[in-house]
Amino acid sequence: MTARGTLRVYLGAAPGVGKTYKMLEEGQRRRERGTDVVVGLVETHARPSTAAMLEGLEVVPRRELTYRGAAFTELDLDAVLARRPEIALIDELAHTNIPGSANTKRWQDIERLLDAGIDVLTTVNVQHLESLNDVVESITGVPQRETVPDAVVRRAEQIELVDMTPEALRRRMAHGNIYQPDKVDAALGNYFRVGNLTALRELALLWLADKVDEQLDRYRAEHDISRTWEARERVVVALTGGPEGDTLVRRAARVAARTKGADLLAVHIVRGDGLAGADPANLARQRLLTESLGGTYHQVLGADVPRALLDFARGVNATQLVLGASRRGRLAQILSPGVGVTTTADSGSIDVHLVTHEEARRFAFRARRTTGLDRGRRLAGLLLALAGLPLLTVALHALRGEFALPTEILAYLVLAVGAALVGGLLPALLCAVGGFLLLNWFFTPPVNRFTIAERENVFALVAFVFVAVAVATVVDGAARRARAAARASAEAQTLAALAGSVLHGANPVDALLARVRESFALSGVVLREGSTIAAAVGSVSDGETVVAADAETQLVLYGHPLQAADRRLVEAFAAYAAIALRQRRLTERAAEAGTLAEVDRLRTALLSAVSHDLRTPLASAKAAVGSLRSDDIEFSAADQAELLATAEESLDRLTRLVENLLDMSRLQAGALALTLEPVDLADALPQATDDLDAAIAMSVSPTVPLVMADPALLERILVNLLANALRYSPPDRPPALTASAHADRVEIRVVDHGPGLPAAAHDRVFQPFQRLGDRDNSTGVGLGLALSRGLAEAMGGTLTPEPTPGGGLTMTLNLPRA
Repeated sequence: MTARGTLRVYLGAAPGVGKTYKMLEEGQRRRERGTDVVVGLVETHARPSTAAMLEGLEVVPRRELTYRGAAFTELDLDAVLARRPEIALIDELAHTNIPGSANTKRWQDIERLLDAGIDVLTTVNVQHLESLNDVVESITGVPQRETVPDAVVRRAEQIELVDMTPEALRRRMAHGNIYQPDKVDAALGNYFRVGNLTALRELALLWLADKVDEQLDRYRAEHDISRTWEARERVVVALTGGPEGDTLVRRAARVAARTKGADLLAVHIVRGDGLAGADPANLARQRLLTESLGGTYHQVLGADVPRALLDFARGVNATQLVLGASRRGRLAQILSPGVGVTTTADSGSIDVHLVTHEEARRFAFRARRTTGLDRGRRLAGLLLALAGLPLLTVALHALRGEFALPTEILAYLVLAVGAALVGGLLPALLCAVGGFLLLNWFFTPPVNRFTIAERENVFALVAFVFVAVAVATVVDGAARRARAAARASAEAQTLAALAGSVLHGANPVDALLARVRESFALSGVVLREGSTIAAAVGSVSDGETVVAADAETQLVLYGHPLQAADRRLVEAFAAYAAIALRQRRLTERAAEAGTLAEVDRLRTALLSAVSHDLRTPLASAKAAVGSLRSDDIEFSAADQAELLATAEESLDRLTRLVENLLDMSRLQAGALALTLEPVDLADALPQATDDLDAAIAMSVSPTVPLVMADPALLERILVNLLANALRYSPPDRPPALTASAHADRVEIRVVDHGPGLPAAAHDRVFQPFQRLGDRDNSTGVGLGLALSRGLAEAMGGTLTPEPTPGGGLTMTLNLPRA
């Protein structure tokens, strides 16, 4: 099996930095070493220094293609594959091939060569990378229609940045080393401004830095390197879900901001038992805060929190770690060093910042540990202890002398274990203390006194108390954890259902509120933003409960009062609701911005196109009328008639342009007046062809039924379609016009045998101000097809393009029969 070839990409920030020159220079160097190198395709752009680098290199002839009557040259992929060199030099990775080529994009041609085992050297500018396309357009104002997926470039074995300062590049431009002299001034004042070039250079450097990071991570993983390499600042902040997390995130962001290009990562360690007690509302808010500051949020599962935290930090090659100061009391810190101290001791080369916060200044009173057993079992355990102790004492006292002290101790131990199993910690403690006193008084020599004569008995009684308390603690802890696990599972299921409803719902905010109402059996839920109701479900009733989502947003619950145990989960819902509301606001603003951008694009295209199409007929008519009014020249009758005809034709053209603009405006405003009536195509079609005064092959069956249409608008549609077909039809093959009936519809087809359109352009051809294949303004403002489709749809019809068999384009107008 042939090994895949390697790809080397020369990346530049802008045209003219020397990518092609560098590629050819490397090709010459390889050729001198004896490597078989060919030039598949190189664009010299008439630059002498670049053309000189081709000398001595074998150049594969290009493939010639004809598209829309024009000749083009492209990479001859088959010829390069047949030649099978060791290295092929191919320029402009993001180039779009002419229709008729083997592949749509040049990078796909290069993939074929790589699969064949041929190494490829190629070039690309940063503005052609798909992920940066919109960013570059916002900086330069120039849209880039030719792009290459980032993954294609990232897969390259080598990426070399061809760098040049903005000042040096502008000097090259001024000296005529990039563009022709007549284009230099315009380029320097637009795309090649210092600010543009500086921003593009930074984009290229940052994009390449990410690629280098990937390579570094891969190298460290392949060589099992766990220690931190401080190649780039990465600040990790540990979040517990406590209220101090906001302070820690902001502090970590300030630390990261001190170094250009530093990364911010927030991580929350989830305990292996899932019972860490983190507040989901706090975590949701802190995640949003981290992302708003340009960071990323991560969750890691780990039983040992310090170890899991350090493993994550080393895994992302972190250089600094931000932790919050401990909230535990002094005694707890003496008994156990805690996460902060342990992490600092084991951090190695990672700098650890212990940040103080308000929560650390408060004495950390622990919340009362609630048992996991219900009230009935606790009462039963107390009754067992209160009744069992005297009964057991009476029974053992009656059998005194038959059992030794160890047996009596075991009997009280069994009672304590039973009380622990039934009622938990408190009944077991009661049995332990009561059993100790009763054993000491009634059964330990000397009896009837709270003294103990033998040391062995002291040890036995102390062991009894210790075992009883230990068993009771274990049983109580297991029950508490079981209840907490059940509640955590229920909360997880609720949050999972919430995520599903939000992800799959058309309106995530309403879906979230509906899920809250359903989960907690409420009568209504309202999301308030300040004093404004942003969203609501259900009905408003008594029992209002307000849960704050953030400083501005509140979740208001109506119905029964909210239980204290449910408040934490509801706070998580509230935080998610605030996030969903914020996302909806951003989506609405993006949609508004998109609409405004589209309007602005149409306005710009309209002004650009109309500037010529209004000026040309006006100038022609003015020149004709001015010549007729001139006293300097005496025109013959034939000349006067020709000038009048010219003026009339120009004014007719101007009239059609204004009518098209007005009709398109009425269509978009929904104010176009229609008069639908039965129309005979045998009369309508010839009338449309007569208006054009051109040869058109028409075929209409006499059995074609009448159609429901506006006669004047139908003629406008046909004239536009036929004019478009005439523009692209070869002289020896005029367009054809046919009509046929299909069930309750009638199809009118305008067929041309011109160059046709690629399938990807079938929808774009109906956008206003589109003249696909034209580069001047001599063929109209591009409203014809857009207006035709709008008029057809207004009459209840459709207008669709499809390829003509043998080449060309067929426009099908589908109308309802009368």
